[in-house]
Amino acid sequence: MKPDKALQMLGLAQRAGAIKSGEFMTENSVKDGSAYLVIVAGDASDNTRKQFLNMCDFYKVPVRFYSDKETLGHCIGKEFRASLAVTNEGLAVKILSIID
Repeated sequence: MKPDKALQMLGLAQRAGAIKSGEFMTENSVKDGSAYLVIVAGDASDNTRKQFLNMCDFYKVPVRFYSDKETLGHCIGKEFRASLAVTNEGLAVKILSIID
């Protein structure tokens, strides 16, 4: 299996302390202005997807639906994660360029 560059960058961001994961922490990061990118797992519930899509649209934060809960959690060294926020602007721009 070819390593996924975006997931590797998320792991790097986690080690740099630039990831807030879980729905509560992600929501707080968006609302306090520290989130530069929100990633929601592709297999997250419809409610979660809609919640983050609306919130990120309102706060003008880019949101992407990527991978699945298990893989997102694994790449940052945690359990399942339905959402995470990247709080470093440079890393967020790099991850966005890889995903898009």
